[in-house]
Amino acid sequence: MAEPILQVKDLVKHFPVTQGIVVQRTIGQVKAVDGVSFDLMHGETLGVVGESGCGKSTLAQVLMCLTPPTAGQAFYRGQDIFKLRGSALRRIRRQIQIVLQDPYTSLNPRMTVGDIIGEPFEIHTEVAPKGDRRRRVQELLEVVGLSPEHINRYPHQFSGGQRQRIGIARALALKPEIIICDEPVSALDVSIQAQVMNLLGDLQRELDLSYMFIAHDLSVVRHLSDRVAVMYLGKIAEIGTEDQIYEHPTHPYTQALLSAVPVPDPTLRGRREVIRLIGDVPSPIDPPSGCRFRTRCWKAQDICAETEPPLLAPVSDDVFLDSHPSACHFAEERPHVVV
Repeated sequence: MAEPILQVKDLVKHFPVTQGIVVQRTIGQVKAVDGVSFDLMHGETLGVVGESGCGKSTLAQVLMCLTPPTAGQAFYRGQDIFKLRGSALRRIRRQIQIVLQDPYTSLNPRMTVGDIIGEPFEIHTEVAPKGDRRRRVQELLEVVGLSPEHINRYPHQFSGGQRQRIGIARALALKPEIIICDEPVSALDVSIQAQVMNLLGDLQRELDLSYMFIAHDLSVVRHLSDRVAVMYLGKIAEIGTEDQIYEHPTHPYTQALLSAVPVPDPTLRGRREVIRLIGDVPSPIDPPSGCRFRTRCWKAQDICAETEPPLLAPVSDDVFLDSHPSACHFAEERPHVVV
């Protein structure tokens, strides 16, 4: 089998909780990401879904080296990116770029579109010679569906969807292999979401890109992803192919998420069991012992509080069980979920 282009092992990111004004002392830790492992293959899209606060965006920031990890490793083509410094880290950063969530705040309002898209060339001068940068920026504008004549305009002169296209063009400037999309369509209208999603799909095929696509909208993730990882309170609850997650979910949390997806066809609504979770998401400062989902899970038993379930494919005598990793002691397929 081919080697993964990005391999993440036991990634941990904790943020200290401090008390005091003059003399601060640490009184706890926010366990935003707490032991996440996955592989991203070349040309693949890995969707990452979960509720707000589950650690999706923190995961993206750590992989972009925007914030240091507490523990764990991340290998890009065999190199541990967390151990790199200086010019070696800059070379890796060329290959891993990010598209941020909010197109209204991720672009500098005092810079023209040409300066925003061309700024990476100021750092990585080897990508585009100085005299060729304007032409390169105009090409990138065309690639994302904008007019090259807009190169001297400012962000406030564009709509939200157009601004996100500018953000995508900036991410493409250094010809990366991996793009981390951190909820790139959540701030856009539904019709514009479809346009941006189609653009991302076209770019992936044309430029042979690998995506880590973060979102909380399950239908959006399904449209683009080859595999999907479901996160809950800093951990991956279930991971599998798009068909495995959406047609044969085995973790109770995934089943609950899918049961909440609206069904457009009214004739199908009565055929699906709606799972209503009780209680709120626990605090990441003091997560539950054992399984973190147990306080809201209808399957929870004593073992769930005592032992943390590993992220493993369930073993079953049922030949119909579509086996894929799920962090649940009582993982059970629900093949009739309609989304």
